[in-house]
Amino acid sequence: MADRPLAGVRVLDFTWVLAGPVATRILAALGAEVIKIERKFEGFLLTTVQTGITNDLNRDKLSISINMQKPEGIALAHRLAKISDIVIDNFSARVMRQWQMDYESLVKIKPDIVCVSMSGFGHTGPHTHYVSFGPTLQALTGYTLMMADKEGRPAGFSYSYSDSAGGFTGALAAMLALWNRRRTGKGQFVDFAQFEGLISLIGPALLDIAINGRKPQPPKWRSQEGPAAPHGVYRCQAEASDDDRWVAISVRSADEWERFVKAIGTPAWAFEPRFRTLYSRMSNHEELDGLISKWTADKSCDQVMGILQRAGVAAGIVANAQDSCERDPHMRERGYFPQVAMPDGSTMQLSGMPFKLSATPPAVRNGAHEVGSDADYVLGELLGLSSTEREEMARAGVIWL
Repeated sequence: MADRPLAGVRVLDFTWVLAGPVATRILAALGAEVIKIERKFEGFLLTTVQTGITNDLNRDKLSISINMQKPEGIALAHRLAKISDIVIDNFSARVMRQWQMDYESLVKIKPDIVCVSMSGFGHTGPHTHYVSFGPTLQALTGYTLMMADKEGRPAGFSYSYSDSAGGFTGALAAMLALWNRRRTGKGQFVDFAQFEGLISLIGPALLDIAINGRKPQPPKWRSQEGPAAPHGVYRCQAEASDDDRWVAISVRSADEWERFVKAIGTPAWAFEPRFRTLYSRMSNHEELDGLISKWTADKSCDQVMGILQRAGVAAGIVANAQDSCERDPHMRERGYFPQVAMPDGSTMQLSGMPFKLSATPPAVRNGAHEVGSDADYVLGELLGLSSTEREEMARAGVIWL
């Protein structure tokens, strides 16, 4: 880890679900030693290797399993906090306080500790104790309404954009506090409200709300960067068993329209008065979209993209997961999806880091560890507990081995 920027930093990770684990996996990829505090449940989860999205979220982290409902478990967590640099969670505001793992408690144990709380609404205000999840925050901030379907029904994201945005912001906040500690020698409490972080990313709609007092409305077919027509996504020819193939097209100027018309074969309908100007094309966008869809319907999305891009028209496939993970030559060249080793000897492809550092590059090296599998190192080597002591704790239900 000596070649990575956060080498030597230890993070005590109480995060769960998505937003918090996204933040700590960034810190881990940058070289921090992340110790994830987990709970082992009875049943099939007891010995199952972490896979899928859990594996992706918890890559390069150590795992121990502590029962925080017991005073002995809290005492054990305090000992780990004393040798850590950052303690991070994404619970509602009251949870860490109940466990005596809040900043006010931990600063007495380690004066220069950095505590990062990634709660939904922060530690002040009337909503401070509310529990939230990504889709809830997306609805409250207006994203769900702004992504309404053509009938105006709120839709939202199928995957939680809020959690990813919160994770990256949480990692940034942790590193800023850590940098300040290196500069001043003082730790601090980072009160990050994910609700506020998400609002800050709304973009032009936020200005419309703040300055004009308007409620956010779904953009529907309209371009948010400037007038454009055609502007939208158009269904293309099925590929093998995949009949959900689309291409995005945007035409903004008279010159682009001329190039577009020539690229698609100079059809007679393109010269009708209803499509002569940008304004008229925007006014008749439904008819225009229908005609363009007929042209794209018998071509692959790669064909459509190639034809239009060669003509200097903005066009690109609407990528699905297989496009991104397997077919995209740019992503392959950048090495964004590394193959990592799993505990059973197999390999799995995980998502990588979206930036590169020339001198101290981040790295994704291992998949997620089984829950509680790093007790020998964390409790044995770091805390000095003997195997007998660890076994006694396990029998008492303080830890799970």
